[in-house]
Formats: sequence, C-alpha cells, structure tokens
Amino acid sequence: MNKRLFILLVVLMSISLIGIIFVQGYWIKQSVEDKEEQFSTTVTEILNTVTAKIEKRELADYTNELFKIKDSFGNQVKAPDLLKNLFFVERDLNSNEITYYSHGILEESYSIPNTIFDNSNIGLINDSSLIKNFTSIRNKTIFKEEFGLDGKSLSLSPVQKLEKIGGLSAIEKAAFEDVFKEKAKNQAIHTRISKQEIELLVGQELKNRNIDTEYEYGIYSKGLPTKVKSRKFKFAKSKLYAYPIFKDSEGESSFTLLLTFPSKKKFLIKTILPMAILSLLFTLVILLAYTSAIYQLIRQKQISEIKSDFINNMTHEFKTPIATINLAVEAIRNPKIIDDKEKVYRYLNMIKDENKRMHAQVENVLRISKLEKNQLDISKDRVDVHDIIHDAVAHVELIVADRGGYINLHLESERSEVLASDMHFTNVVVNILDNAIKYSPEAPKIDVYTELANTSIIIKIKDQGSGMSKAVLKKVFEKFYREHTGNIHNVKGHGLGLAYVKKIVEDHQGEVYVESEKGKGSTFYVKLPLI
Repeated sequence: MNKRLFILLVVLMSISLIGIIFVQGYWIKQSVEDKEEQFSTTVTEILNTVTAKIEKRELADYTNELFKIKDSFGNQVKAPDLLKNLFFVERDLNSNEITYYSHGILEESYSIPNTIFDNSNIGLINDSSLIKNFTSIRNKTIFKEEFGLDGKSLSLSPVQKLEKIGGLSAIEKAAFEDVFKEKAKNQAIHTRISKQEIELLVGQELKNRNIDTEYEYGIYSKGLPTKVKSRKFKFAKSKLYAYPIFKDSEGESSFTLLLTFPSKKKFLIKTILPMAILSLLFTLVILLAYTSAIYQLIRQKQISEIKSDFINNMTHEFKTPIATINLAVEAIRNPKIIDDKEKVYRYLNMIKDENKRMHAQVENVLRISKLEKNQLDISKDRVDVHDIIHDAVAHVELIVADRGGYINLHLESERSEVLASDMHFTNVVVNILDNAIKYSPEAPKIDVYTELANTSIIIKIKDQGSGMSKAVLKKVFEKFYREHTGNIHNVKGHGLGLAYVKKIVEDHQGEVYVESEKGKGSTFYVKLPLI
C-alpha cells in the first residue's frame, strides 16, 4: 500500500471515529440538560399544586369555623332578613304541569370571637367581630294540575320539589377571601402549616410524576429561614426550586416554599442510563472495529515491507552463488583451464558448494512453510543434548576460527537426555550460533552452557556481539523479521532462522527466549523437558 494513501486512510478513519465519539458525548450531555429542564418544569408544577392545596385547605378550615359558629346561633346579632325574592310561574300545556321557581338572598349577621384569628400582633380591643353572611336560597317546585269530567281544575299535586342553598357570586367570594387573607397574614407560619402536610403533599406529587429521589424542603420568610423545614435542608441558591405560598389578594407573599434535591444529578443520569449504556456500547464496538482495522492495516503494511525485504535478501542470497557458478563455468570452458585437472576440480567443488548453499536456502523456506501448516514430519528419539551441541559447533567452528573468534563449551548439566529430532534440533543450535556469528562485528566470542533446572535442561548460548534493542527483542522470533542496520544486505540472511528455532522448540514442548542489551551482546535460552 502506498505510504501516503495509508496515512490518508488512517487520518480519515481517525477523524470519523473522533466525530462519532463527539456526537455520542454531545447527545448524552444534551439528554442530561433536557432531562434537567423537564425536571425543573415538573418540580415547578409540583410546587404550584402543593401550595394551591395548602392555601385551599387553610381557607376551608377557616370557613368551617365560621359555619360552626353560624350553626350555633349563639352570638347572633340580627335575625335573617330577606333581601331579595324573585319568582316566576310557568305552565306546560302539553303535560299539564306548572313550574314554580323562586330565588332569594338572605342576610345574616354574626358576632365572631376573635380567637379564630391570631390577633396577638394587631392589638384588637373588642373580644368579637361582626361578620355578615349572604346566602342564596333557590326553590323549584313542579305541580301536576288535575281536571274533572267537566274540564274544570280540581287540584294541584306537587310532583317534584328542589331546594338549593348556596353561596354568592365570585365577587362576594373574593371579598370574603380577601378578608381572610388579610387576617391570616398576622399568624405565625408554623401555626398555618405543618411539616407533615408538606411531606405528605410533596411526596404524593413526586410519586404521581414518577420522581423517585430524596428531597429536602424549607419555608423562608423574606429570605430568612422559618421553623418549617426538613432536618437536612441547606440553602444553596443554585440548587433550589422556589415558589411563593400564602399569596394575598394582590398575588404577593412574604413566604416562599423551597425544594432541593441532593441526588438530582444521580437521578437524572439514571433516567438516561439505559440509552447511554447502549450508546457507549455501540461506540466501544466501533472503537474496537476501528482499532482492529488500523492494526490490520499496519500489519499488512509491515508484511508488505517484510515481503519486499525478504525478496531483496533472497535475491541477494541467490545472486552471489549464481554469479560464482557462472564464473566457475566460464573458467572451466577456458581451453587453458580445462586441461588443468586441479583447477577444474576446484571450480567444480565451488559450483557444488554454491549449489548446496542455494539448496539450503530453499529448504529453510520450505521447512518453515511446512511447520506452519503442520506438514513437517518430525520423528523424535532419545538423544543427548551435549552430543547435539558438539555436532552444531562442528558446523560453524571453521567460520568462527577464520574470523579469529572462539566457541567455549560449559556443558555442566548432570542429565542431558531428551526426546527430540536429532537433525532438527541440531539445526536449532546451528541457527542460534549462526545468528551470534552474524551479529558480532568483531571476532565472534561465544560461550555455550547447559544447566539442570528441576526436570528440564537449559541450553544457554551467550555472545558478545552488537546486541538488540527492546523493540527488536519483541520481534526477533517473527517470520521474515530482520533488524535493519543501515544496509539491509550487510548481514546475510532471510529472517527465517530464529522463526524456525521457535517453531521446532515449541514442537518439542520446550520454550525459547532471549535477553539482550544494545552494544553488550545477547543470550539465548532453550529449555527442554528431560526424559
């Protein structure tokens, strides 16, 4: 994949993901704000309903007191007087019915004890007050007119009689309520309302609106607290819901009913929690899909780079022996050389060695491919690890000696027999030694140790080469991976040696790992179960 196209694709996917996360966050924030606004509107309606019920209850209590006094007639000053009496008579010829309707208004005066009101603050002199009451009385009677044989009326029989006694018009009612409200202003607030009443009404209204959260309340008078408040109520202006209570005829009030909800945020979040969880879940799925896609893109890019590197290295690995073989063939064809048997044999051996080298490269590629597909038949026998190490060292000791280095053996394990493939495990040790030789800039200095660890044997191969960084350590056993050192061909190889080592060791129920530090060499560990 083109590098610019790859970067553009990653940027576009990242912008899209950030946009999705931003939209989800904005939606959750907006939902909380909408719920909070809805909550505020509902609480205001609750306060309006509660205060109206309390005011109505207080007026009803006062009116009932008046009715009790009226019924007693104990302090009546003046007998009921008829103010007005209107009536009409209507005859229905079809049904022979006569309807009689009358409407009268009675005026009644009463002497009301001042104990109904709290007059401690207004200093009334008289022990009673004169109250006038106006009552509306309505009568409706229907008579059935009966006739004799001669057609003359004989009698009127009452068929239906209704009597209604009620109040006056809204104007008289307003006047009555105005007098009451002016009187009630002078009463102490805790005598007009109780905590139990507030808790009952507020709790009922909250329940009716499905608001299940704790609340605190209090009544303030002109900004000052009164005795009517809940135990945990705290005045916090930004978290309060206020509504006037006990308004006078002009709609003004000295008292305010306050509500606060300590767990409001928690309650609001709880209401949108199911949708928020689904939203976050889907966002997480998108995030995982995005991460997986980016990982796959990066992985594909790495594989593409490794593939190109592998092809370049394999081309270089084959190019040198092919060129050597071509030169040897041309030399043999030279008439001056063809008769010289010694030179011919030397060139033929050169051709054979280079051919073996190419064959080994091809075998390594095929071997690792078969290992991944579980097609490589590995027969295991009882072998001695120390013998395998000696054979492996014999394969590379000439190369080490030619570069002026050494391989020292410290085979100290008391037990060394394992169940393994002689050929494959020899290749494992050879590949590790070959890696140590290739990455030793100076003369290779290698030490090989064996030690006993419970029921396992540990082979330790330590070099004093260039070492590896932590980033390289994580990938050193990956297929086709090779550490770049400027020129990718300055160290021969194709990145299959250590991948092959890991596959073979794991197939033998063992484990392989490496410790290294840049500039201080590397130590490879191979652990195998003993038999």
